[in-house]
Amino acid sequence: MNRFASVSLCYLAVLTAALAEEQAPEDLDVVEVIDVAPLSGSGIDAKKVPANIQTATAKQMEKAQSISLADYMNRYLGSVHVNEAQNNPLQPDIYYRGFVASPLLGLPQGLSTYVNGVRFNEPFGDSVNWDLIPRGAIDTMELYPGSNPLYGLNSLGGAISLKTKTGFSAPKHQFEAYGGSWDRHSEELTSGWNNGTFGYFIDLHHFDEQGWRNFSPTEANQVFGTLSWRGDKGSLDLTLGANDNDMRGNGAVPIQLQDQNREAVFTHPDQTITRMFFSELAGSYALSDKIELSGNAYFRQNRIRTFNGDDSDFEACGAFMCNGDGEIAEDIFGNQVAAGDNVEGATQNTSATQMRGRGGTLQAMLDHDWFGHKNNLLLGGSYDYADVHFGSDTELARLTGDRGTIGSGILVGDARVRLNTITETYGFYLSDSFSITDKLTATLAGRYNHVSITMANQNIDGEDKLSGHHAFERFNPSAGLTYQIVDSLGVYGSYGESSRVPTPMELSCADPSDPCRLPNAFLSDPPLDQVVAKTWEGGFRGDFNKLIGKGETKWNLGYFNTTNHDDIIFHRSGDSISEGFFSNVGQTRRYGVEAGINSFIPTLFSPIDNWTFSTNYTYLNARFMDGFTIQHPLDNAVPVQVQRGDKIPGIPEHIFKASVGVELWQRLSLAIDGLYSSDQFFRGDEANVTSQLKGYWLFNARAEYKFNKHFAVFGKLDNLFDNNYNSFGTFGTPDEVLGDAFNDRRFVSPGAPRAGWIGVRITL
Repeated sequence: MNRFASVSLCYLAVLTAALAEEQAPEDLDVVEVIDVAPLSGSGIDAKKVPANIQTATAKQMEKAQSISLADYMNRYLGSVHVNEAQNNPLQPDIYYRGFVASPLLGLPQGLSTYVNGVRFNEPFGDSVNWDLIPRGAIDTMELYPGSNPLYGLNSLGGAISLKTKTGFSAPKHQFEAYGGSWDRHSEELTSGWNNGTFGYFIDLHHFDEQGWRNFSPTEANQVFGTLSWRGDKGSLDLTLGANDNDMRGNGAVPIQLQDQNREAVFTHPDQTITRMFFSELAGSYALSDKIELSGNAYFRQNRIRTFNGDDSDFEACGAFMCNGDGEIAEDIFGNQVAAGDNVEGATQNTSATQMRGRGGTLQAMLDHDWFGHKNNLLLGGSYDYADVHFGSDTELARLTGDRGTIGSGILVGDARVRLNTITETYGFYLSDSFSITDKLTATLAGRYNHVSITMANQNIDGEDKLSGHHAFERFNPSAGLTYQIVDSLGVYGSYGESSRVPTPMELSCADPSDPCRLPNAFLSDPPLDQVVAKTWEGGFRGDFNKLIGKGETKWNLGYFNTTNHDDIIFHRSGDSISEGFFSNVGQTRRYGVEAGINSFIPTLFSPIDNWTFSTNYTYLNARFMDGFTIQHPLDNAVPVQVQRGDKIPGIPEHIFKASVGVELWQRLSLAIDGLYSSDQFFRGDEANVTSQLKGYWLFNARAEYKFNKHFAVFGKLDNLFDNNYNSFGTFGTPDEVLGDAFNDRRFVSPGAPRAGWIGVRITL
């Protein structure tokens, strides 16, 4: 067999009634405890947190038959939408309130991601590779909204915190396998055990498919495990993980080509290989009933290789090949490149990124009353050090009949990049939640970040525009209030700031006179300012449990407003959709309204049926607040002005989700879910001068039958009504490859057609 969650969520039963002679004890309340920082050991009552935090558990993700965390978030969490820009199920762009966490270099990463308290945004471009963690190893997931300073860099719109399983949280053995459309099959073996003191957990996962589009196979092999110890006052967890994933996602296609064949690709291959090793030692110790210390130390290495077959900006000019500026191309040895069929029509862009990160976090949680009032004080500090070796090359090539590429062996000298970077980050944070009354709680928090980035050019030819040293620092504060009006109704409000610093990749590609080609050909190194996000939000939340009389029904209604200062975007400059430069463009704003209901109602119509309902709606208004000039998306030679109030591309204004499920006889489960994503502008159309990408509805269905507690069969249908939709749009020059008849410069990423899978689950 092939080798193959942010903060822990737990429920504590506490006795809430005061005893009196004439009174009987009341029922037990359930207190939901939420960690307010990435590292465990910072938990407080969720009702005292001035934000609406969304959570998911391993059981919920399993029941939803989610292929990945992104799949679950897209279907069930409010204000989340996922596009299929890469058209690979393991490489999604996850957007939350208009901020993205993506594996794609060059996107303005606005969400931080943590696994067991370790930051998982990559050190080179702050990107997030969602393929690294198998879904079966995730115990809990929490999605924190707003500019939360405690979660450090990139928490502009929010933070995603994952906690993986241990032998204490998942003490069982399970094998799950499924297969179906597109030759997709998945096999996952998990095993967990403990004897009260020691425990282990391991997850082995293999995933393979041919993909529904042409030339799009993917194979992923993942392993993740933990050795654990639990004592009377302390705990230790040693977590190890690794993967070997080979993914192909051929991205957007000219809209005219899609009209002919939705399975077609423009050029290929577009291959990404990730090989990660992850290790972490985490522990906690209770000095007393009121003081708990916790910490972790980690080492993480990720090696990423990419191979992209693309069209070419090079063409014959006489006896030699010339670049887009009309200059004769030279190879890496300084020789002029002769024209010929083997070097015309295509390029093969390759990159290799080796990233090593190490560091740790220490924190103390003090649960001491102040002046007779409950108070929770959190103090902590973190250190992260990462060294990166990045190299990329462009090889001249020719196109095959199916628009694949065959290399010539000639590498372009100007395009070669060899860059080493070192990023060193210090962070110190604190948070204090003070109960002014039993119902009113005030929270003050803040974090100081200091980031040092050193860049060393390893391929100097003439003036060195890459090497340099950059330092950024900032203290980000936050404050909030919560008031529990009655047991079933609360109100909250908060203000917070967070920041992200320019990544080494952005600093390497920030000169308008020297545009680069992502992720290749970094050319220049002028300074960029860090981005600062300031968020106001507030709302109501509560439950209808007493009104309904059984089950559990939670609801939320809130408003948010986030303004980014000195925001950084990528300006296109040239014929290619990936050629351009980064710059600060002033302020951008994202504001809106969120509403949601989640309900579990047992025996609703009869003794045999248990029902679940959920619905979420988001109105999201994302706009530029300052003007700037960009290249017209339909005419490279024409500049166009972005005006204050223009919409930010790639972000739908309305997101609606709903699901309904029933469990019969506690054996048969049936469910259907649907989502709506409204119109959005194509990426690259910041001036809103072209028509929008149309919105779409998508419905999915699933079923499961449990023969007994050990054996179950399940199945699902995605895109139930086989809707032809597109979730992403951008621009390009299709005529250079497909001919003059293909004169529409719009490119789209098609959504997958109807597909189904069936599987089995054995649990011991």
